Amino acid sequence: MANIPMDIITDLFLRLPASTLVRFRVLSKPCFSLIDSPDFIASHLNHTLQTGDHLMILLRGPRLLCTVDIDAPDKVSDVEHPLKAGGLTEVFGSCNGLIGLSNSPTDIALFNPSTRQTHRLPAEIVDFPEGSTTRGYVFYGLGYDSVSEDYKVVRMIQCKGGKADELVFGFPYEIKVFSLKKNSWKRIKRVLPAIQLLFYFYYHLLYRRGYGVLACNSLHWVLPRRPGLIAFNTIIRFDLASEEFEILDFPESLAHENIDIGVLDGCLCLMCNHEFSYVDVWIMKEYKVEGSWSKLFRVPKPKSVESFDFMRPLLYSKDRDKVLLEINNAKLVWFDLASKRFRKLRIKDCDSSYSVELLVSSLVLGCRGDPNEVKRRKERRAREDKLMQQSNKRDDFLSKGFKLVL
Repeated sequence: MANIPMDIITDLFLRLPASTLVRFRVLSKPCFSLIDSPDFIASHLNHTLQTGDHLMILLRGPRLLCTVDIDAPDKVSDVEHPLKAGGLTEVFGSCNGLIGLSNSPTDIALFNPSTRQTHRLPAEIVDFPEGSTTRGYVFYGLGYDSVSEDYKVVRMIQCKGGKADELVFGFPYEIKVFSLKKNSWKRIKRVLPAIQLLFYFYYHLLYRRGYGVLACNSLHWVLPRRPGLIAFNTIIRFDLASEEFEILDFPESLAHENIDIGVLDGCLCLMCNHEFSYVDVWIMKEYKVEGSWSKLFRVPKPKSVESFDFMRPLLYSKDRDKVLLEINNAKLVWFDLASKRFRKLRIKDCDSSYSVELLVSSLVLGCRGDPNEVKRRKERRAREDKLMQQSNKRDDFLSKGFKLVL
């Protein structure tokens, strides 16, 4: 490869999946430097996002975490992640090739399945408000702030115990945000009354509603209506740049329906479940413009499922005539928009139930991983270099005819 210009090598490398590039780092020092450079990592991510190449799905079951190539469902790779020994690990989001992992509110990591690199977040204690002793619900969000070019994790905790359980109206709460750039947590103290409702009325969020949905530099949650208590749905957004909460407007006709939230083709979407017989998918074509909401398509209940409790669109096929759907946190099917027919996405050696995250192939976090591990490797190399220098001095001393006295 020494005779190939580096600009041609760079162009070729941009088209390869991250897992291949990790292996290519050993080809030569120039290749090593290129693949590890921040500019190449950013360019590779942009190329992958623009082309849609090397797109994977991450499957998580009770005893399963693996990646599957969407274009080759027989290509399944088991994933060994850093929190596996801690118990039932939650996957609370996917962004630019990273996934968020959590065993508990103080045991959290960002992990890149393509490179197997990890960044464990510094343990952040829960600052229980006065009168509280234990935690209730915990809500997470993972996103990339394009303004500050920083990856952030949002942790919202409802607190319980002591006098808090005696309150007629409300539960104390704590909201903190982690910045990868700063490698530190920050407490969010200013919140809207709407976000307080999330805890005051002890919301029972659906599986997906507990994790923030990332779109347009913001994380989103649905506060669902509760018959007899709260008559309408609310959507809240957390702006990753300003680190403030707001309420997001959506069609009034959906305020009293059973809705859930997702993202399709980069746009925020709502899934409106009509008596569990069909789901209407709405999409927000222009962000924060209420009039840009429109009904995109309807998905009837497949004959192969007894109940239609949950449905989420994931992505369009390359010819855009089909949509990949996740149904009941257990099945993946292609839905033909014209014929309204379903075709199961069969994945090799995977017949059990699982939840799904979309995953792009990226080098985010680099190939060197956790900064603490990098520091340890540098210290080890420094010790080895020092020993080598001492050995070279001794050999040089002996080569000049001197005898080593023991």
